Amino acid sequence: MNTDDLSTERKFMLLLRKTFASVVRETAPRDGVSSPFSEQTIEDIRLCLSLISERERALAAEDGAESQMRPRFVDEPQQTAQVVTLHTRKKES
Repeated sequence: MNTDDLSTERKFMLLLRKTFASVVRETAPRDGVSSPFSEQTIEDIRLCLSLISERERALAAEDGAESQMRPRFVDEPQQTAQVVTLHTRKKES
C-alpha cells in the first residue's frame, strides 16, 4: 500500500494498527504457555484495535476511498462493475 497520498491521521492510524498487531503477534502464547496479558488487557487491546479500524473506515469514507481496502495480488483480476441499463416499453393506449 502506498502511504504517500494518505493524510497524516490515516498514516498514524495505519502505523498504530500495525504496531498493535505486531505486539499481539509477538507476545502470543506458544506451546501451551499462558498469555502474559491479563484478560482485561486482552479485552482493552481488542477494543483499541476495533476503535482504530472504525476511525480508519471513517477517514477513508471522508476521503472517498474504497471501503473494502485489503491487500491484492499483482496478478489478481480486478473486479469491474458493469452497468446494465434497463428500458421499459411505454404502454400503448
